[in-house]
Amino acid sequence: MSPSPRPTYPGPTHIRYEEVTLHLWGDEDSGEVADWMYVSSEKIHHLVFGLSPGGAFRHSDSYRTIFAADELLYVLSGTLILANPEKGEVHRLEPHQAVFFRRDTWHHAFSFGQDPLRVLEFFAPPPASGASSAYAQKQNLLTDPKYQDDRWLGRWPMQRDEHDRGATMQVLRDDDLLWRLEGTSGGALASIYVSTEHLTAGKVHLRPGGQTAVQSHAGDKTLYVLQGTANVYLPDADGPNGQRWFELAPRDGFYLPEGTRHQFRNISGESVELLFAVAPDYRPG
Repeated sequence: MSPSPRPTYPGPTHIRYEEVTLHLWGDEDSGEVADWMYVSSEKIHHLVFGLSPGGAFRHSDSYRTIFAADELLYVLSGTLILANPEKGEVHRLEPHQAVFFRRDTWHHAFSFGQDPLRVLEFFAPPPASGASSAYAQKQNLLTDPKYQDDRWLGRWPMQRDEHDRGATMQVLRDDDLLWRLEGTSGGALASIYVSTEHLTAGKVHLRPGGQTAVQSHAGDKTLYVLQGTANVYLPDADGPNGQRWFELAPRDGFYLPEGTRHQFRNISGESVELLFAVAPDYRPG
């Protein structure tokens, strides 16, 4: 089993899509998964994984998909069927939907649609802390995976609330988000998918001409541009060679170490959306 790469950076860094670290993991039993590795610092792990139409990952003795981390998955393209094979819990997600689960959750993924599946993943605590494969290899191997839960037959939808309360995975839609204005002009909104003691993740929406306030966090921050052309401004000139101004295209990422003051701006005539995650603490650093 080859270890997953851990891209790290000495300071704020623009991560262009064409320069992202590539990785292939899995075996005949687990299935193979393509990873685009953006960031794997001491505090946060950020990647995009891909499956071809009809592809899947499960687990094997060498590749055990149970970790000691909070994970947020966001579907970029394709149709994701995500299952907890220990519980028989199954969820279907379409593009622009997200799902969250906590540590010790077995998970399998299936690409159900006709389009290639691409899923962004934020993960904390990161592999550098021992929360991924090193932890997984110490867990009991799941030998009898299941993809149905017959307890709800004859009780659906009357007992849906009970089902949802017991779920190990939470599918997050627009009504589930925590909204924040991220500037005084009203041109920047943040929608928070999840905020725990380990990970805060969400989406920033910038209207044309919009910008956030200058901010910093008590954790490392990583970005992924979904739509439009985004600009990152570093007022303290912490970038390579003193660079303060960066322009990001869709599928580009950006890494901001803990405490780095930064601002997001949209100087284009089109809306900008970018996904972000901070670990461990979103509050000012």
